[in-house]
Amino acid sequence: MTNAMRVMRAGVTVLAMTTVAASAAVAQAPDRSKRPAPAKVPELRLPPIHQFSLNNGLKVLVVEKTDVPIVQVNLIVDAGSIADAPDKPGIARLTADMLDEGAAGRSALEIADAFEMLGARFGISAGLQTATVSLRAEKTKLTEALRLVGDVVLRPDFPAAELDRLRAERLTGLVRMHDQPAAISAVLYGTTLFGKSHPYGRAVSDNEATLRSVNTDDLRRFWQTRWKPNTTTAIVVGDITVDQARTALTQTFGAWTRADVKAATVPDVKQVSGRKIIVVDKPGSAQSVVRLARIGPPRTTRDYFALQVMNTILGGSFTSRLNQNLREKNGYAYGAGSGFDYRPIVGAWYAASNVQTQSTGPAVREILNELEAIRQPIPQEEVDRAKNYIAMGYPSGFQSVQNIAARLADVVQYGLPIDYFNTFTRNVLAVTKADVERVARDYIDPANLTITIVGDRKVIEPQLRELGIPVEFVEVKDVLGPVPVL
Repeated sequence: MTNAMRVMRAGVTVLAMTTVAASAAVAQAPDRSKRPAPAKVPELRLPPIHQFSLNNGLKVLVVEKTDVPIVQVNLIVDAGSIADAPDKPGIARLTADMLDEGAAGRSALEIADAFEMLGARFGISAGLQTATVSLRAEKTKLTEALRLVGDVVLRPDFPAAELDRLRAERLTGLVRMHDQPAAISAVLYGTTLFGKSHPYGRAVSDNEATLRSVNTDDLRRFWQTRWKPNTTTAIVVGDITVDQARTALTQTFGAWTRADVKAATVPDVKQVSGRKIIVVDKPGSAQSVVRLARIGPPRTTRDYFALQVMNTILGGSFTSRLNQNLREKNGYAYGAGSGFDYRPIVGAWYAASNVQTQSTGPAVREILNELEAIRQPIPQEEVDRAKNYIAMGYPSGFQSVQNIAARLADVVQYGLPIDYFNTFTRNVLAVTKADVERVARDYIDPANLTITIVGDRKVIEPQLRELGIPVEFVEVKDVLGPVPVL
């Protein structure tokens, strides 16, 4: 066979293969006339959650996860800001922050270096309901790392010099807050919705009067009163057995003495009646921080799953109605959303966005329009899409020992069933269209809510007046108090 014939045959072969491939491609072309069905929703199956208590009342939850030699230990203590004394708001947070500033004779730097040498990650903080101590350590270093945690929690020194340093830092932070619209909005939101004297209305952040008056005796007294084993739950997740966890925690915290601790109380709060706009004047602001809110249900509400689906449609995802309206359709903001700020007793619902100053009034009107619209019949496709969005993304929140321990804190704080996580997806998928429409009507009420805005009064006042809603104007100092003098 000549070279010319070989080349011709090769060309015919390639042409034939190309023709067959093209025909197959045409035959297998996807049908783009309808949306493809979502993949099967994955089931979350956590390992068993073991429960027990030490003799001193310290409650313990353990999840064995042996794929990586890491252990996460979180202590959840009933010592959040709701336990602040009325004359010392902010003392819970300051106490928590001072625990690792010196303990068992070690300085703050020595404590930090000791954890660093072990390759351990340690943190401590106080929020609204609880204080949290967190430790993540390699399995073989856990005993030594826990010993350091025991020093911090059980043997704090409360050095006066470190308190003075923190005091100066926090006062400087308060000065900066006066120029931070988001921080101003967060405080205004709580005080407007719950009242300044309510535990949920007091800011979790620092208080100038407390910072200037508090001393180490005050902090030690709060710690001695609130930080007790019988007000604490230890969450242990990782490469550790139940017996090993029991031994390690007993060695570290077994001598911690229990005591009677008076539970912090949260008074009832009235639902918002009517509509009112409160504006904090921030001259020259390029954006307005907008937040609409009303009293919401507690975390234990039987409507929780229906509310999650409804809120995903309204403002709980990128494709939500609020975000599509304000961002995609009108270009008023980079984003907009809504959510339920769940708490054990009573919570809050909010819709929020940072909008362009010149679009503040129209943006508020569009938010109100969406709140009216969510109370109308909702297409089944939208409900199904929201349910799948929640259910399919849920397992991703349990990928690490740190994630799992953080999720278990909800079981502790809200008294959820021990099998809650394994049944979550099933409960979400069981929500019906009628459920979603009912909770939208029951919990979203655009005629009765607070509207707080931090923005440039000179620009936004004419826009807001056109809404026909009463408007009240206040200054930053009315929300945060006078700027601290350093």
